[in-house]
Amino acid sequence: MTVHPSPTAPTGRTTLSIAFCPSPPLLLPVVAGRAATDTADLRQACAAAVAAVLAAGPTAVVVVGAGESGVRYGPGDGGTLRGFGVDLDVPFAGSARPDGRSTPLAHTVGAWLLDEAGWTGPRAGAAPDDLDALVHELAGPVALLAMGDGSARRTLKAPGHLDPAAEPFDAAVAAALRDGDPASLAGLDAAEGERLLAAGVPTWRAVGRLVGDRPVAAALRYDAAPFGVGYLVADWAVA
Repeated sequence: MTVHPSPTAPTGRTTLSIAFCPSPPLLLPVVAGRAATDTADLRQACAAAVAAVLAAGPTAVVVVGAGESGVRYGPGDGGTLRGFGVDLDVPFAGSARPDGRSTPLAHTVGAWLLDEAGWTGPRAGAAPDDLDALVHELAGPVALLAMGDGSARRTLKAPGHLDPAAEPFDAAVAAALRDGDPASLAGLDAAEGERLLAAGVPTWRAVGRLVGDRPVAAALRYDAAPFGVGYLVADWAVA
């Protein structure tokens, strides 16, 4: 059940606002090309979710998604979408440096979403295993941008072909996001998520563990599989 949080977090707890977005390269119109109209609703939902968490007034944004454990991303780092047929580089935080780290796709798309939203404040990136430690190092309210896709087995033409278990799996994630249910996210079956090619499962599990039993105000903004891959967009306000 969705619970509305108090304006301030209990002593010792970081106030969190969380946007859940997928990270397909096709989210970017320059990559989608003529198919950009097919991702317009998804793009609008992501923009709304990111705007909602930024409106909470965070002092920093943490982008969490699939990546190498133990590696953090920040100023000077950047990613590229050249492998997807476009001449586009996306700095992660400020200008990219030649010696900067190369950001994974999830963090690259996340950086693009933050740029589109006009966020110019501090941002950091991490893999799911490092989320808890990074958030607890930051002072003040923190916004999370949790990047991850659902199952890639929703249709016959999906990247992993059709699996009848894919839609119910994604539906369970959607219900947890809609209801503000961190326990259900934390308890997602990692092995089943891997089998169904649901790349977002490690990130969702990490966010669920981080939030724990704290009260959540939740909004589910998008739940569809336009290319046979489950895409879910939501935002949470966590006391």
